Amino acid sequence: QVQLVQSGGGLVQAGDSLRLACAASGRTLGSYSVGWFRQAPGKEREFVAVAGLGGGATYADSVRGRFAISRDNARNTVYLQMNSLKLDDTAVYSCAASVEMGWPSQDVEYSFWGQGTQVTVFS
Repeated sequence: QVQLVQSGGGLVQAGDSLRLACAASGRTLGSYSVGWFRQAPGKEREFVAVAGLGGGATYADSVRGRFAISRDNARNTVYLQMNSLKLDDTAVYSCAASVEMGWPSQDVEYSFWGQGTQVTVFS
């Protein structure tokens, strides 16, 4: 099994940037598709981005062009770089690992989850 530990997050002003990290132990993240999801208060968890097992990435429409997901295989870590943050980006962000090929975007496709980290954007 793979264990995921997140870091980053915090309180930022609208328009600023933030980077989240998802570090793995137990298995190499190269064996998984790694996704980021978020859940805002009173809302359902939603897909943000995924780095596919076979390569490439895809993003939710709401973050495309502002967020970027990347892998650092040497550190066994996946990052989510978030730029031009908006108030609507406020949520608890969670990384997750899936053995599914392609770019899984449903949370049920993921078996392993990080602990979640709060991102709060203020005006």
